[in-house]
Amino acid sequence: MENRFKRRMTLGQDGNTLVTLLAILGTVFLIFKFIQVGYYLTGVAQTDYYENIFRYFSLPADPGALVRRPWTIITYMFMHDSVWHMLGNVLWIWAFGFILQDLSGTGKLLPLFLYGGIAGAIFFVLSYNLFPGLRAYSAVATVIGASAGAMAIAIATTFLAPNYRLFPMINGGIPLWVLTLIYVIIDIAMITGSNTGGHIAHLGGAVIGYIFVTQLKKGRDMSVPLNNFFNWVTNLLNPDKKNWKKTAKRDFHYSVKGTEPYKKIPNITQKRIDDILDKINQQGYRFLTQEEKDILKRAADDDL
Repeated sequence: MENRFKRRMTLGQDGNTLVTLLAILGTVFLIFKFIQVGYYLTGVAQTDYYENIFRYFSLPADPGALVRRPWTIITYMFMHDSVWHMLGNVLWIWAFGFILQDLSGTGKLLPLFLYGGIAGAIFFVLSYNLFPGLRAYSAVATVIGASAGAMAIAIATTFLAPNYRLFPMINGGIPLWVLTLIYVIIDIAMITGSNTGGHIAHLGGAVIGYIFVTQLKKGRDMSVPLNNFFNWVTNLLNPDKKNWKKTAKRDFHYSVKGTEPYKKIPNITQKRIDDILDKINQQGYRFLTQEEKDILKRAADDDL
């Protein structure tokens, strides 16, 4: 319990969504590369690898194929075929994801990434079935990569803190919005290139990133439904948490024994600490009340 508390207090790897997301992307890439190498070493044609393995995780533009492989709406965003494609997305996610977590806590990153990827998938499929210039390729076109999710993170971070400055050694720093604007312009200009579907998917990610932040500023946090789902799954897999509801009312009481009159000191329970740390992950430390900050300080001093 002590080690768990300290890890969450420091928001180390156990509480760092950014690290977890990047680790998943890297692991998936390596797994499929090992499979591809296995095909190569056994003398099987690379086309068989793409036909029998890779395409079942890539997002198809053809609606019929998508109906047969609906899971690709999620899996495509974790797939990369080249090292440079994967590293480019990882660096983009790391750069903007780090800033986003610093500003808003860790709870918004993964939902935003998934929303961006899903929006990118919708833009991709619709564009290849609505635009005459792309419709002829809809039967064979596919898309992979985390770029749409990365774009959602970049746009959301930029609209959340447009004046955040990078490279402060260069005339006091470059505003975040300048770099993001350059990236978006380049992305739009490359739509007519060889990766048309990918760049259209990026635009879907950009749109959802903007919507995410505008809703957040209005007090509507779009990450809550997905985080509630993740917590529900976690609770199913963690029997220890099932007893919290039964003990919650008993744990939340006040003790005045040995204290000055009228001064109430809340008992520190592990659930109370976990709730506060979850709030940090979801919203950031600056959203804690003074009472919650005092509880964390007391818990650290008492070496709970």
